[in-house]
Amino acid sequence: MKELLKGFEDYLLDNLPLSKSFHPYFEEALGDMLKAGGKRFRPMLLLSVVKSKKPLLIENAFPVALGLEMLHTYSLIHDDLPSMDNADLRRGFVTLHKKYDEVTAILVGDALNSEAFNQIANAPLHNDIKVELIKALGSNGGIDGMIIGQAIDCYFENQKLELSQLEFLHIHKTAKLIAASLKMGAIIAQYDLDTQNRLYSFGIDIGLLFQIQDDIIDETQSEEEAGKTTQNDSSKNSFVNLLGLEGAINSANTLAKKCEDELNSFDFELKDSLNDLLLKYIYRHKN
Repeated sequence: MKELLKGFEDYLLDNLPLSKSFHPYFEEALGDMLKAGGKRFRPMLLLSVVKSKKPLLIENAFPVALGLEMLHTYSLIHDDLPSMDNADLRRGFVTLHKKYDEVTAILVGDALNSEAFNQIANAPLHNDIKVELIKALGSNGGIDGMIIGQAIDCYFENQKLELSQLEFLHIHKTAKLIAASLKMGAIIAQYDLDTQNRLYSFGIDIGLLFQIQDDIIDETQSEEEAGKTTQNDSSKNSFVNLLGLEGAINSANTLAKKCEDELNSFDFELKDSLNDLLLKYIYRHKN
C-alpha cells in the first residue's frame, strides 16, 4: 500500500497543472492544495481496486486517479470560500482565498474541475473505458452528486433537517464521490457490473461513515490535530448537532461494523487489496 501511495504521489508531483502566462502567481496557486497532501483516499481507493485484478494497468490509471484528486481538491477549495465555510486552514495550510484572494481561489477550483476530465480523456486507456469513467465522475461529482449536496448544505444552514434529509445531503455531498472512486477502479479493471454496483453501494456506506466521523472530529479535535478548521459546524446540519456526540459515535460504530462486514464479503483479491487502506479508516473516530 505504501508503494502504491508513493507511486501516485510521485506521479502527482510530476504532473501538477501548468498555466504559462504573465500572471504573477496563478500557476503556483494551481498546485498549492494538491501539493499540500491529504490522505489521497479517493485515488487510493481507485488504484487499490485496479491493483486487485489488473496490476499492470496501475500506471495507466494514474492520470484517472489524479483527475479524481483534482476534482476532490477543487471541491475543498470552494467549500472553504467565505460564501460557504469561510475556513482558514486546509490540509494543515492556509486556504487559498486567505493566502492569495477569493478570485484566485474560485478560479483555481474552476481550473481543477475542468482539468480533472482532461486528465481522464488523455489517459492511456481504451476510449470506451474513458467514456464510462467520465460518466461516473461527472454524475457523482456534479449535479446528481456533490453539487446538490453542497447546495442543500448551504441553503439549509441554521435550519434543522430530519435524519433522512441529513443522510441525503451527505450521501450526495460526500459519499457519492467516494463510491465513484471504487466504481471507477472497477471500470478500469473490467470487473463485472454486479461487482461494480456492489462496490458503489459499499462506497456510499463508507462515505456516509466518513461524514459522521468528520462531524465527530470537528467536535472533539483541535485545528492542529485535524489539520483543518474545526469547531466550525455550530450552524451546520451535522450528525453531532442532530444526534448529539454520543448518538453520532453510536451511529458511526454501527455503520463501521456494517462496512467491515461488507468488505469481508468481497472476493479475496479485492478484499485483500482494500483491507489495509480501509480498516484503519473505518474506526478512525475511535482514535
